[in-house]
Amino acid sequence: MGDLVRGESVVRIGQGIDIHRWSDDPRRTLRLGTVEISHSPGLDGHSDADAVTHALCDALLSAVNLGTIGQHFPDTDETWRGANSADLLTRVLALVAAAGFVTESATVTVVAERPRLAPYFESMSAALSTLVGAPVSLSATTAEGLGSLGSGEGLAAVAVALVKEK
Repeated sequence: MGDLVRGESVVRIGQGIDIHRWSDDPRRTLRLGTVEISHSPGLDGHSDADAVTHALCDALLSAVNLGTIGQHFPDTDETWRGANSADLLTRVLALVAAAGFVTESATVTVVAERPRLAPYFESMSAALSTLVGAPVSLSATTAEGLGSLGSGEGLAAVAVALVKEK
């Protein structure tokens, strides 16, 4: 693997992407970065459909070459139906630690036409940073009306994580 060695430590970067369509089920709540977002429909998914946390999980797994969230928690396994993504992230962090790495920082960008997420960034960052044990920053952008995201069919999250060897 193309490891970057800084001093005594190996550092790696991983990227993750997750996309979910809006749910037609009025009982689904929108949860992003482990935080409930009020006044918005939920996302459709096998678990809680927290695209922010799922993208972060994939970025962490990618950084240590451990596959994807779908491989570890497949939607074909009823064990993960309705799963809380904070629990999935905790399990991913254990895999990262077992591989001999610790998270240094991460960032997640949400791509969606709605809802407005800026008021939630501080609480999402605090919740994810606490779980990860490192700074996690959040941002958002729109798709400027282009494609399925731009027409408001769903929401995407893109994450990047930096890990270093323990």
